[in-house]
Amino acid sequence: MTANLTAPVARKPTTNAPSGPRRPPGRARVRAAVHSVLLAGLCLLVLVPFVWMISSSLKHDNQVFTVPTQWIPREFVWSNYADIWTQIPMLAYLRNSAFLAITISFLQVLTGSFAAYGFAKLRFPGRDWLFLAYLATIAVPWQAYMIPQYLIMEKLGLVNTHLSIILLQAFGAFGVFLMRQYYQSIPDELIEAARIDGLSEYRIWWRIMLPLSRPAIASLGLLTFVATWNDYMGPFIYFTSNELWTVQLGLRSFVGQYDAAYAMIMTGSVISVVPVVLVFLLGQRHFIQGIATSGLKG
Repeated sequence: MTANLTAPVARKPTTNAPSGPRRPPGRARVRAAVHSVLLAGLCLLVLVPFVWMISSSLKHDNQVFTVPTQWIPREFVWSNYADIWTQIPMLAYLRNSAFLAITISFLQVLTGSFAAYGFAKLRFPGRDWLFLAYLATIAVPWQAYMIPQYLIMEKLGLVNTHLSIILLQAFGAFGVFLMRQYYQSIPDELIEAARIDGLSEYRIWWRIMLPLSRPAIASLGLLTFVATWNDYMGPFIYFTSNELWTVQLGLRSFVGQYDAAYAMIMTGSVISVVPVVLVFLLGQRHFIQGIATSGLKG
């Protein structure tokens, strides 16, 4: 008997290399670095006017427009931030601006979200054409209907009252568009299930749509707040009494017939920016989420 003996085959030892994250190639890293540098440069360009405004608020009037620009004042005039409260009723102006901005923002969110629910989740004849017609009003410049609006408010006796600005700005096509875009990302099956459970359209809007649309509400509220806070022409046209002036009109008080208190104007501008920055910092997470989802969905 012969036995077939086969020699064992020598196998190469296998080593399990650790599977770590792959490093991007050198070209991709260079591209990422270039993008970071460009973004940093753009951010610095955006911040240059704010830095100049803060620097000018700490100078004397004759030092604001010196050439070359003095980014760091030779003498910090901190008294500007104390004098502005006595030279003009700054607190009253801030109170008026806050009242108008908060009230109009609330009404814009209320009316915009309610109308957007009808355009997004209800079916009725001519819905899309009506929405397009309403959206087309954004393209009409305010100067085209500024005079008719003023004549209407004058006939109603609302000129020189806060109610005139509130009524004119409580409704807006942009707010309806923004909320509708977000509502379209909410599944229709959820609305149908609520209707089967017996909820009315008003309760669906209040109990389901509004809680689910917090990012869009934050976006619309912040955009409306900033636009109302910075509005100059509306209060300038409708407010003749100094007690009703907003902070934007109040800063105009520092511009005289032959000269202007530029340092005080910059001081008031810095103070007027603080509430807007605080509002944005409080709602920036919902604001960015709402803008992203409203722009990509629908």
